[in-house]
Amino acid sequence: MKALFLIFHGFDKANGISKKIHYQVKALKKCGADVRLCYYDTTPFGNRRLMIDDEVMADFGKGTMAKLLKRVYYSPIVKYAQREKIDFVYIRSYHNANPFTLRLVERLKKTGAKVAVEIPTYPYDQEYISQSMRASLAVDRCFRHRMAKLLDGIVTFSNAETIFGGRTIRISNGIDFDAIPLRSGQNDISHELHLIGVAEVHYWHGFDRLVRGLAEYYRTNPEYKVYFHIVGPLSGEREREEILPVIRDHHLEEYVILHGPLHGEELDEQFERADFAIGSLGRHRSGITEIKTLKNREYAARGFAFTYSETDADFETTREFLEKVHFYEMHVFPYSRRAGTRADRMPDQVPEPVKKERSAVLLKLEKKMSGEYRSSFVGTEQEILLEEPVTINDEIYMTGYTKEYVKAAIRLDGRDPKTLKNTFVSGILGDFLTEEILLLKEK
Repeated sequence: MKALFLIFHGFDKANGISKKIHYQVKALKKCGADVRLCYYDTTPFGNRRLMIDDEVMADFGKGTMAKLLKRVYYSPIVKYAQREKIDFVYIRSYHNANPFTLRLVERLKKTGAKVAVEIPTYPYDQEYISQSMRASLAVDRCFRHRMAKLLDGIVTFSNAETIFGGRTIRISNGIDFDAIPLRSGQNDISHELHLIGVAEVHYWHGFDRLVRGLAEYYRTNPEYKVYFHIVGPLSGEREREEILPVIRDHHLEEYVILHGPLHGEELDEQFERADFAIGSLGRHRSGITEIKTLKNREYAARGFAFTYSETDADFETTREFLEKVHFYEMHVFPYSRRAGTRADRMPDQVPEPVKKERSAVLLKLEKKMSGEYRSSFVGTEQEILLEEPVTINDEIYMTGYTKEYVKAAIRLDGRDPKTLKNTFVSGILGDFLTEEILLLKEK
């Protein structure tokens, strides 16, 4: 099958949407499709171009006319689909239903191609807050129902069975495990905790709620320090006004760190320093209660525990997903209602018995996977950093961790535990002393 993946913008290495699109193209290719990626590009000299993979399909030039052509002239796409005998066109919606995109879909259908549109977030009207944004949305609202009737399907990550009157294809967000490194270990959190939130920050991410929470926390000058690392730009004036004054007025500059956009090794380094990840904390602000977000899956793939505010229907397959990833350790935190909060008043609360049952299932899985992970190191040569003495079956051992965070212990054999603290010892990992601790046989 020949497929054309069409987007109405370009790429940014630090942008999660850009990464997701490349994940999708790679996945379709693995399924056997011959996929061509069509996108817009701007050269260093300002030329606006329509691209197919790395080849220029059309060069619109510079200036106002180029900006206009980019939005209304789609003939090169149709001609390409016809010439290459494209079977399937997958369009990522830019919330840009209008007479020109309507005509594009009509012409693509006449070539014999099936056409589907992905609407990444639904509903999305609440995301348009400024007057200029609402003007753009008004055009989309005039034509999106007509667009939906033309399509062979509307791809959504929500649970909506129809969108704008069109039949939906409900899927989950996916990630490329090859592109996302698993964290190498865990940090010492006995004195401080580092939180990380990666996003092009919009008001529905709710990061301002966490920043205000830290302002309250630091009123008492606590000894235990909590840091929040925001990786990504604050997208607009609303986001800046909700976050920056709180940081300034409460002197949180040391504790709320704005890194800006990062990618590659720089992003990986921030994740290595982090202990817990932050998803969207304000999805209710955009009228969304159910969505399957990409970022949460990226956090999970990196091996992070994380929190989020929406309902994810994929929980029914969470156990299978976790078992596939095979985390060696998980923390399961059921949501607890707090009287007087907006969340407490929201409908469709998960009953407490159901939460307890779900937690029990995941805790049992965690115990199984944790044991399998530790067992995989039995018989291997390891080095551990000794930390503290522990009594097991009336015998005192000195315990520590390997670089893979496997807990192990050595026999003291008359040695003083104080002299062994913060020293390294090497040996072969042997039998289990407890469910969590392996005996290291020193060289």
